[in-house]
Amino acid sequence: MSVSLSDFAASVTVETAFNVLAVAKQLKAGGKRVVELEIGDSPFASTAHAKEAGLAAIEHNHTRYCPSAGLPEYREAVSTFVNEQYGLDTTSANVVAGHGAKIFELLFCETFLNPGDGVLVFSPYFPTYLPNIARRQGRVWLSDLKQENNFRPNLADVERFLKEDDHPKAIFLNSPHNPTGGVATEDDLRGLADLVRGKNVAVFSDEPYDRMVWQGQHHTLLAQPDMFEQCVAAYTFSKSYSMSGWRLGYAVSSAAIAEMLGKLINTSLSCVPPLTQLAGVAALRSDAAERDESMSKFREKVELLVGLLNGVAGVKCLMPGGTFYVFPNVAAICNDLGITSHGLAMYLLEGADDEFGVACLGGECFGQAGGGFLRFSCAEPNDLLEEAVKFLPEAFSRRDRVDAYLETHPDYRIETAYDIA
Repeated sequence: MSVSLSDFAASVTVETAFNVLAVAKQLKAGGKRVVELEIGDSPFASTAHAKEAGLAAIEHNHTRYCPSAGLPEYREAVSTFVNEQYGLDTTSANVVAGHGAKIFELLFCETFLNPGDGVLVFSPYFPTYLPNIARRQGRVWLSDLKQENNFRPNLADVERFLKEDDHPKAIFLNSPHNPTGGVATEDDLRGLADLVRGKNVAVFSDEPYDRMVWQGQHHTLLAQPDMFEQCVAAYTFSKSYSMSGWRLGYAVSSAAIAEMLGKLINTSLSCVPPLTQLAGVAALRSDAAERDESMSKFREKVELLVGLLNGVAGVKCLMPGGTFYVFPNVAAICNDLGITSHGLAMYLLEGADDEFGVACLGGECFGQAGGGFLRFSCAEPNDLLEEAVKFLPEAFSRRDRVDAYLETHPDYRIETAYDIA
């Protein structure tokens, strides 16, 4: 007989972007042309010095185990970088290497959460937050981010969570924010720090898009007074240096918390490959100009896509404060067609045309607060961005195809109209 799964494994949810990616790849393999705007990956090559250092590391046999918290030179390079960029006062003891930034969601929860602890999550949210909280049997509070507030965090909800929850223990903050592109201002972070300071509450500050800020500049919660003992800030090389496949990131916190994170890596993943870390050192020290050039290209893509989308009837799209995503409001279109926003996304990919499709994500992939929105990544050439948006009005007008798609996908029928106020 089959062994039964754990309750957690039986209920785990995953990052939907990879599911949509699989459908898009299958359709392309069958001959369909698809513009892929679903996955959050860079279209650019990994930066030059990073590649050179990675190859040199292999040639020099840096292919064995290393300290679980990271190579000393990697931790030192990260410390220097965050001190220069964000005015922090860290040493290598405040830094721990990780396999990208996502792993620190899990390690943060293992470090701070006990079963029954309350965790506030801003919604829409990155899809893997909730499964990692569930691993520790935490209770999730959701605070909705609003388009009319530029998707900035609502501090009144934070205050209510701290006062009303039976055991508030953690907050997940993501800025610049995936999927909305919202950016927490320095005043937002100051207010959040004032609310949690001195309380038995930890903050996971998820900052993988720290170099992708288009309005103002990036600020980290760690820069607020006395936050090192209550905050873990996580970063990655995936976006800024186009190194997603290298699986390299880091977390910054107090020396004691960093040491604990290193222990947890030791018991689960052993270490981040040293050749990857040496590539990261080279990127931090030598690839700033190439990084900034790529960021400039991303900004152009974002601005192009926002402008194009706002030319489509029924679409309302903010210029994101950061990230390489745009998050247009399509609630009026969904209400008119009787389809959920995730259903609309899948229709654009599968049902709107036999020869051509657009892969994007419905806002529900990021929680119910995302209902009525779509998320588009900008990681395609500009001519394909233009082609994708040009296709949208035509696809929306094909009501017979929408109806046929809903006949075969009834779960995508809208039950309650989206609020379009």
